[in-house]
Amino acid sequence: MTLNAEKKVRNQAPPSALDALSFAVIGHALEGVVREMTYALWRSGRSAVLNTARDFSCSIVTPTCELLAAAEGLPIHVLGSEFLAEALREFHPDIQEGDAFLHNDPYHGNTHHADYSILVPVFWEWRHVFTTVEKAHQADCGNARPTTYAGYARDVYEEGALSFPCVRVQAAYHDVADVIRMAMLRIRAPNQWYGDHLATLGAARVGERRLKDLLERYGAGRLSQFTEKWFDYSEEMMASVIRHLPAGEVVAEGAHDPVEQMPDGIPLRVRVCVDPAKAEVAVDLRENLDCLPNGYNLSRATAAAAASAGVFWAVAGDVPRNAGSFRRVRVLLRENCVAGIPRHPASCSVATTDIADRISSMTARALASLSEDIGLAEGGTGQGPGEGVISGYDPRTTRTMYINQVFLTVNQVFLIALGGPATPTEDGWLTFGLPVDGGLMYRDSIEVIEQKYPVVVHECRALPDSEGAGRRRGGFGSRIAFGPTLEPMTVAYIMDGGEFPPRGARGGEPPLRHECYIIGSDSSRRATLRPSGAAARRAHRRGWRRRCRIRASG
Repeated sequence: MTLNAEKKVRNQAPPSALDALSFAVIGHALEGVVREMTYALWRSGRSAVLNTARDFSCSIVTPTCELLAAAEGLPIHVLGSEFLAEALREFHPDIQEGDAFLHNDPYHGNTHHADYSILVPVFWEWRHVFTTVEKAHQADCGNARPTTYAGYARDVYEEGALSFPCVRVQAAYHDVADVIRMAMLRIRAPNQWYGDHLATLGAARVGERRLKDLLERYGAGRLSQFTEKWFDYSEEMMASVIRHLPAGEVVAEGAHDPVEQMPDGIPLRVRVCVDPAKAEVAVDLRENLDCLPNGYNLSRATAAAAASAGVFWAVAGDVPRNAGSFRRVRVLLRENCVAGIPRHPASCSVATTDIADRISSMTARALASLSEDIGLAEGGTGQGPGEGVISGYDPRTTRTMYINQVFLTVNQVFLIALGGPATPTEDGWLTFGLPVDGGLMYRDSIEVIEQKYPVVVHECRALPDSEGAGRRRGGFGSRIAFGPTLEPMTVAYIMDGGEFPPRGARGGEPPLRHECYIIGSDSSRRATLRPSGAAARRAHRRGWRRRCRIRASG
């Protein structure tokens, strides 16, 4: 019998019972596939938002649209991967091997328009057995203004982003050139985007090849058996955690800072119900406002991910994040809600931060009120100029347009904007970042940013006594000052935590409020907090150059 014949017989044979050792080996192998996808994109991405800050995530989804593996994916990215797969199945019942799909539409399962997702269906013996998913934040997504966070947008039309609702971008492993041309003509830095696109697509194909290696080794039947057992195991782990929680229903209230169209702020409400008898946690977001005429509305994916992440942080740190453990967490959403399911054409441009950060933190704080042994305080929120989108002309080249999202840190290795929340047993994490990141996103090297773009960082430091005080304190805040070197620079940003800072849990104190200033060449300082990005744009128009810089603290 030939080697190929032997493999065919083995793959067609009924799988034997999955022992504990094989179960562990296959589980780590799948995690290894996701990690290899991660490293492939991290090392080959062209923009700093990918190859330095690592604002992307990788995952594997089953053909029945269930999240199987995500390794170190950002919570706001990967906890909604199943919605992307649902759109693939709805729009393309005729998928074939060699297909790849580009999806960034927040109305059909994506997070927001700036997160470009590549979905590659994996086939084995002419059957669709897995889908690899790469979701990567773009340096530019074609918005009307040079920012990927259009908080000012009254609707999706004013937002202006290119929308690809799960469109085929490769067929039989060859590009669909029409889609590529559309993006190249609209995005401000087309060559940079195309490099990032190839890196994202290549990483998804790496996952496809490695999954086929596993299928070759174990057979489709054995991997299917593992998947079912893995989900059951994860569900039981989550159920065991919830059975030991105190029963109760609690409501957490909060608010996002005032923004355009909402001068008094955006009130938010989270209702959390813990039922140990049923081993279930329910998070109800239906009591929030209808969709707003700005870009702060959550998408279905980010609303579900933010609430789920809050539960997992608060009570289930070691439980695997997959479709099995998700069975024990219900997130209740309603249509046309600022923290729910958006109704077109409501804009979801800022759906991955701000209100999503608030929902995650409020969910964790609500659980903290049930017992002093669980939950978290609220983490830092609002990105500010230190995580803004910078754009302008680079005088070191032939006036080539540059645009990139910058993440500034407290040292030469990692950059920081916000400190993390306190836990029942530990102080807050200094380099936590944002709640939606879960502390998993990297920070840019100042040296790399100053070499790559015409930007100089004047100051970057931790602020003593800026944390929220309590039995366990929050992470320190930071202060960052930066500006252009020669040519004028535009900084577009969104900001929160100035009027409504994050709250402590169980009597803990809030941290230092956010502040933002534009510093002129004469060292004059002008405060700017709202409306988002307006003061930065005014500074650009008035021609504050060279030493003009933006300082933010909080």
